[in-house]
Amino acid sequence: MGLSEALPVILILVVLEVILSADNALILGILVQKLPVPLRRKALFYGILGAYILRGVALFFAAYMIQFWWVQALGAAYLLLIAVRHFLRPEEAHAPPPLEVSPAQFWKVLAQVELADLAFAVDSVLVAVALSDAFWVVLTGVFLGILALRVLAGFVVGLLDRYPRFNHLAYLVVGLAGVKLSLGAWDKLMKEVLNRPELAVGLDKEAFSLFILGVLLLGSFWALWQETPA
Repeated sequence: MGLSEALPVILILVVLEVILSADNALILGILVQKLPVPLRRKALFYGILGAYILRGVALFFAAYMIQFWWVQALGAAYLLLIAVRHFLRPEEAHAPPPLEVSPAQFWKVLAQVELADLAFAVDSVLVAVALSDAFWVVLTGVFLGILALRVLAGFVVGLLDRYPRFNHLAYLVVGLAGVKLSLGAWDKLMKEVLNRPELAVGLDKEAFSLFILGVLLLGSFWALWQETPA
């Protein structure tokens, strides 16, 4: 595939990675918000390195990734847990981040970031390889999309600090992302592992991701009405 033919595909892959994983950016923002401000950028930096490694491994083993339904199921359970915990304990949502954390606490947050990355790697890579047979095109598009997502995640952290309602919206989207991953894992289990396609939900991941994006856009108007006083 020549460069002129590859550029449109790469652009589509970048846009897809950002749009379909907007929930991923929110999740990263929520997770690193637990850290003091100076450590957030460091966590996102390490997070992007981990994301590149995980996406690279997933691309090399794309033919086998569809069998890893349990990775998405584990990620879904974790996302649903933190979303439910947020709404059951609203007082914790307004607690300021600590002034400093121990190295163990920092690496715990980073491990949570990488768990979310791993769950979404299974999902996004399968979409990417369906668009092109050229490995370098898929690799370039996915990796540029990851970089765009990390920039977006940094922007999200600022919004969460400035507009408190975004915390509630973010956790709602996190919960919806957990639903998306759990349904995707169920479909993979039924179709590819148990050979029972009639029991699959038939989730349209792209449509569900666009629904999440719509919730995010509408919720943003609500969240922007209330700003934290300077």
